[in-house]
Amino acid sequence: QVVFALNQTLLQQESLRAGSFQIPYTTEDLIKHYNCGDLSSIIFNHDTSQVPNFINATLPAHERITAQEIDSYFRQELIYKRNERMGRRVKDLL
Repeated sequence: QVVFALNQTLLQQESLRAGSFQIPYTTEDLIKHYNCGDLSSIIFNHDTSQVPNFINATLPAHERITAQEIDSYFRQELIYKRNERMGRRVKDLL
């Protein structure tokens, strides 16, 4: 899974540098949606995810399953668990 994720990330970064792929949001967009409490439209949208989108229709079935597992892992670790930690910190401060 690590090799697959690394390869997909490198392919996406190469496309980004070559100009054939552009990030469809800005930092200001992320801040605005965060402040409005509407992260679904930016963070949870696969087309604009902050982590590389490994899932695409051209992947063979076994690689698509790997991509879905990695996507689920990133979502859990980078979003849900982070929010839980931040929530606990806020609660402790209050």
